[in-house]
Parts: sequence; structure tokens; C-alpha cells
Amino acid sequence: MEFAKRIEHLKPEGAYQVLARAQALEAEGREVVHLEIGQPDFETYEHIRQAGSDAIEKGMTRYTPPAGLPSLRELIAEGAGLRLGVTVDPEEVVVSPGAKPNLFFPTLALIEDGDEVIYPNPGFPTYEAMIGVAGGVPVPVSLREENSFSFDLSVFDELVNEKTKLIILNSPSNPTGGVIPAKDLEHIASAAQRHDAWVLSDEIYTRIVYDGLEVPSIYSLPGMKERTIIMDGFSKTYAMTGWRLGYGIMPRELAKRVGLLLTHSVGCTAHFTQFAGIEALTGPQEQVDGVVAEYQNRRDVIVDGLNAIPGVICQKPQGAFYVFPNVKSFGKTAVDLANYLLDEAGVALLPGSSFGAGGEGYLRLSYANSIENIQRALGHMESALSRLK
Repeated sequence: MEFAKRIEHLKPEGAYQVLARAQALEAEGREVVHLEIGQPDFETYEHIRQAGSDAIEKGMTRYTPPAGLPSLRELIAEGAGLRLGVTVDPEEVVVSPGAKPNLFFPTLALIEDGDEVIYPNPGFPTYEAMIGVAGGVPVPVSLREENSFSFDLSVFDELVNEKTKLIILNSPSNPTGGVIPAKDLEHIASAAQRHDAWVLSDEIYTRIVYDGLEVPSIYSLPGMKERTIIMDGFSKTYAMTGWRLGYGIMPRELAKRVGLLLTHSVGCTAHFTQFAGIEALTGPQEQVDGVVAEYQNRRDVIVDGLNAIPGVICQKPQGAFYVFPNVKSFGKTAVDLANYLLDEAGVALLPGSSFGAGGEGYLRLSYANSIENIQRALGHMESALSRLK
């Protein structure tokens, strides 16, 4: 069978492939600790679940405006304005079924064949996928371990040029947990303005940060609101991955066109899901804070445990719920080492190369799991890796 060239480059996300292998082992009776999937291990908070259930009971199961319920867009605009320190108009907000449409559709709306798009490597696999589907030229910029996994600005400066139409940022980052510091954002913003490029800022983990850190956004910098798209959503902060509820913030004219792409693709976001989102934003936030505190405890346990394993070097991430340890000393590819740890240690994790060539020599572990399971995984890993040494 022949298919369109625009999808030839697409491949599955590594997390789902590893999950399938892990589940096959479990079906054989093996015990596996799951540190591969990037989703909260907490249930959606009770008051949010109840709001969604109540909305269904009240008949909130109809079509909605493609860009989202006006009441939800108003709340998102208000909250984003307070966080970012700028005025956000509800007409600049586009609600979507999950956050990914607000990655894909702005890219489709902006990128012509041959336009260059800069993106982080290692980075979320959807970035490269959507660039290719839009006909753009993917231009990876490495994230340096010695720079707390922020952009290598010297490489960035070599690659950004008059052909650059879009720059993709992700802070806090999947897979590294790194946060782009304000001075780096200022450098990138200056380049974007100089070359008349757009910026797509993936801020899905912005509420999940540690040690009192506040994550800066390039959207807040002078002259950047007019050329920046923020992608965010409810999945990570409110443990709502299966509800499929995300949003984008962007200039009004672009929002109109993204709304048209939503109209002609998915139609709209589920009615009752948006009422659950309203409750998430207006309801108590203490549980969010408590979960973030628990993630920080887990981060400290897994970072200390990994650094205690001979041959492993692991930075302490500033946000998200991932660690990205350096395992180059073992002399194996990331894929081979990840497969070895699944087969020999019963620990499901991802090779760093699943996130691009810049991830070779690293592993990604999600600590969205209990401390008990994390400690068990660390023990199994230490035993298995010692046999390699």
C-alpha cells in the first residue's frame, strides 16, 4: 500500500512500545515496575470527577463552540494573565480535546513547505512529527547536560536564520525536567524578533516545579505576546490525562484559524469535560500543591538512588516528573540498556534516544509512582547494572 509522503516519517511514541513489552512480560507472570509512562499516578481529584459526573447528569453532552465554552475560555484567560503578568483576552484562548491539537494546529497554520522549525533535542517526539506533517524542515537544537538541559545557545545562534519560521520551547521539559532560565529566554526572544519568527512554548508542566522555583515564560517578555503560542492543559496538573482537555493561548487572528482547524477535524471538545475543567480552575488548589510536594519527595529519592549506582550520573530536575540520568559509562546504546533493564531488572523505562539523537547515552524515568516502587526499581537496577560493570 502507498501512503502520502507527509506521514512517512511518523513512528510510535517510545513509551507505548515499552509499555506493550512490559505488559507482555507481566502476562508471563513477571513483576515489572512501571517508570516509562508520563502520567500522574493519582486519580483525578474528587471534586473534579464529581463536576464532570454532575455535568453529564445535567445533560451537558452536546456540541460546544469549536474554540471552547466562553466561560472556560474566560477563566483560562484570567488565570494566565495573572501568572504571566499581561492581559490575555478570552478570544486569544482555544480549548482543545487534549493539548496536542494546540501543538499541531498552530504549526499547520503557520508553516509552509521548506520553512525551518527549531525544536529541542532531546524533546517530546510530537514536535518532530508535527513539523514533518506540516511540510517544515526540522532543525534540532541540543539540550546540554552541563547547562541544566537548557538550549545550547551557541548552537541555536548558528542555526537560527531568515528561514526560521517557528521556535519550539518546552519548560519544564519532557524528558529532562529542565527549566529554561530567564536570561536564555531573553536571548531566544531577541533572535525570534530579529528573524521575525514565531515561538511555540509548551508549558504543560509549568505548575509542577520544585524548591520554590517560578518558571518564566517567553510570552511575558516585551514584544513576544504578538508572536508566541502557549500550549497548556489539565492533564498533568490535575491528573486528568484521560479527560482530554487542553488549551492554547495565541494572537487572536491565529486563534481564529486554529479554531477553524478544530472545526474541520475534531469539531469541539467534550461538553462535560469542559465543566470538569471549570471546576479544576475554580475549586480548591491545595491538592495540587500537595501532589507537587509528593513529587518533590520522590524526585529526591530517585535522584539520590540513581547517583548511588556506580556509573550513573543524574542531575536533579527542576520540574515535571522525570529524571534523565547519564549512563554513557556502560558502553551500551540507550535502547540496549533500556531493554536490558526491562528484561533483567523488571524496570520499564525509556531510552533517551526515544526523544531524539540528543538523548543517546541517557535514560528517562518517570517518578510518577510510589516511593516504595521507586525504591524497589532502584534496587533492581543497581543489581542488574553491577553485573555489566
